[in-house]
Amino acid sequence: MKVKRFSAVALAATLLAASSCMPDDVNVQEADIAPDVLAAFDQAGFNTADIVKYESEDPIAGLRKGYMVGGDVFISNDQVFDLAPSEEIPGAEHYRTSNLVTGLPRRIDVCGLANYGSGLDLNSQGRSGLQWAINNYNALNLDLSFTLTFTSNWQAYDIVVYAPSGGAGGSAGFPSGGDPYQFVQVFDGLMNGSYNTNVVEHVMGHEIGHCLGFRHTDYFSRQSCGQNTNEGSAGVGAIYISGTPSGYDPTSLMLACFNSGVDGEFNANDRTALNALY
Repeated sequence: MKVKRFSAVALAATLLAASSCMPDDVNVQEADIAPDVLAAFDQAGFNTADIVKYESEDPIAGLRKGYMVGGDVFISNDQVFDLAPSEEIPGAEHYRTSNLVTGLPRRIDVCGLANYGSGLDLNSQGRSGLQWAINNYNALNLDLSFTLTFTSNWQAYDIVVYAPSGGAGGSAGFPSGGDPYQFVQVFDGLMNGSYNTNVVEHVMGHEIGHCLGFRHTDYFSRQSCGQNTNEGSAGVGAIYISGTPSGYDPTSLMLACFNSGVDGEFNANDRTALNALY
């Protein structure tokens, strides 16, 4: 069985860190995916070459068994056979899933893990980056508003952001049942002084974007990662958001990969997409 551990990616002389980085103690297995699972992913529009088995356990998210697509989006074993084909429009700009947060207007309560221990707390840079990211969402005056509390008592919160051991990146998931995905992992390698707080802000905002239903804007090419591969429609949709332009957008917050020069802010197209949905 081949085991792969994701790490930061270098492109030319520019440091490029994939937001798909997984912690070093997670098994990400490329082989031994059951044929019926591969068939379900294929029928749902996944690029099956982009799927890896994923298993991790921590005191917050508990035991998670499933699959990782696009490097930073988790699909559980229970969700695989609920996937359905969705519209896919290669080459357009901003995309969402068919799963969104419902019950608008709505308040989303976010927990930044603090004083919990077990090596999962956000440090001071992580707290600042998360606060800046939440401020960016609230500044748009969407029908989603966000509160942020730093606490160890995470259970009642809609989104929980914490920092397990790992490289410079993070992971999240898509909404389910009209609720945002609850667990955002931003690995502590991002917050060890190697990156400035704007980069931390960027990754925080990016992973929260997945929790709200956003795909990678370059899911059709992963050009930001120096690749030319399609992540597939993922069965949850790669639905073009009206009002956003076609073509590659090099400054979108929702690009698959980021570099050390990102500023953590939404660009104009990101704002258009968020306002169109929420």
